[in-house]
Amino acid sequence: MAATTIPSIDRVYAENVNPQWVKLLNVLQMNAQYERCSGTELFTADGRRILDFLSGYCVHNAGHNHPAIIAALREELDRSGPGMLQSHIPHLAAELAHRLVERAGGKLKRVYFTSSGAEGVETAIKFSRAFTGRSGMLHAEGAFHGLTCGALSLMNDAYWRDGFGPLLPGTQCIPFNDLGALEHHLQTRKFAMFIVEPVQSEAGVKVPDEGYLKGVQDLCRRYGTLFVLDEVQTGMYRTGPFLAAHRFGVEPDMVVLAKALSGGLMPVGAVLMSEEISNSVFSSLHRAIVHASTFGENSLAMRAGLAALDVLEQDHLGERGAMMGARLRQQLAEALAPYEMVEAVRGLGMLGGIQFTAPKQFRLRVPFEAFKAIHPGMFGQILVMRLFRDKGILTQICGNNFMVLKVAPPLIVTEEQLQEFVTAIRDVVDLAHHSGSFWSEALGLARRVVNV
Repeated sequence: MAATTIPSIDRVYAENVNPQWVKLLNVLQMNAQYERCSGTELFTADGRRILDFLSGYCVHNAGHNHPAIIAALREELDRSGPGMLQSHIPHLAAELAHRLVERAGGKLKRVYFTSSGAEGVETAIKFSRAFTGRSGMLHAEGAFHGLTCGALSLMNDAYWRDGFGPLLPGTQCIPFNDLGALEHHLQTRKFAMFIVEPVQSEAGVKVPDEGYLKGVQDLCRRYGTLFVLDEVQTGMYRTGPFLAAHRFGVEPDMVVLAKALSGGLMPVGAVLMSEEISNSVFSSLHRAIVHASTFGENSLAMRAGLAALDVLEQDHLGERGAMMGARLRQQLAEALAPYEMVEAVRGLGMLGGIQFTAPKQFRLRVPFEAFKAIHPGMFGQILVMRLFRDKGILTQICGNNFMVLKVAPPLIVTEEQLQEFVTAIRDVVDLAHHSGSFWSEALGLARRVVNV
């Protein structure tokens, strides 16, 4: 009997899922096969240990495969309870909703559960329209709210939008951190909501001025527009408190949560809102199921959310992340101060970014501009590739700002691991400033991109 030939996983994935993703990972020399992930560390089939400073874009606040969350999911599976019954009152959903609104405070008294942040944004669109009777929606320049058509309508970056139109009409983009522009549009009283991230993660980890969000809240109240915070990346103690809203002292009408609410193991999302907004949709027995999500309240998702909250709160990871995040930014600022291509280090809690800029020195500016002409993200991807390949650290440039390197490890990261990252990024940045090999590496990458 002839032996069966099993094609490589890469080939199967390329043939049956997305060939361009395989090509991209190969070009960046980041196509690793992970066999085990624990806490902040990822272990590959070829024996490497990778330090995770991306956290799945702020999914793994509690770290990878936290044993308490795994134990809670195993216990739920062993119960053989009503996982996806959809014709009962799910007790776990009630319990998780109660805990969420208790921690959120303010007017946030109701929860609608989803399976993702983008689905949560879609929910905010529908509920804000139902409540206000308006159809227009405002969003901030540089925002990232998800990749469904409704969420794309609330983003201005052409990369994400091109080829998927026409999108929702009546949406308007305004500058982030600009109250004058906001009031100019709000006074038309056409807009159902203004949705904004408390810290714009993919725009380059942009932290607003201290009074901006309070000003947004006041203006939205004045003109009858709902104030919606997308806390998919900033929530769940990533910036210190449960919500970044608490850092800025605001009480939004709706908050979208996801990512870290999952514990990194089950898709979970939630939209927190006032009773009045919820009642505008679920307004009668006839409309009791007018908005629903198949997997939104399943028992494993709800159990994961409860267990994630337990871990984050019992271990005081929000307080820990805020303290260590501030220390990390200080260490990075000091270590990278001598380098002209580093413009700033910024962030909030354990959500940080390193802003790079074009060099002034002629010997650096020439290759930098050449590679920028090939692709604006070339320089950032060389940094990412060098950190991964040479230093064993996983991170990524921001999705809407290719000159900002995201720094967002799990909240359980240790002092030693923070120092490891500081040393690694300093070494790579130093290489960019003083070694021709950094730029020859970039040339090789450019050639591979052209040939793919």
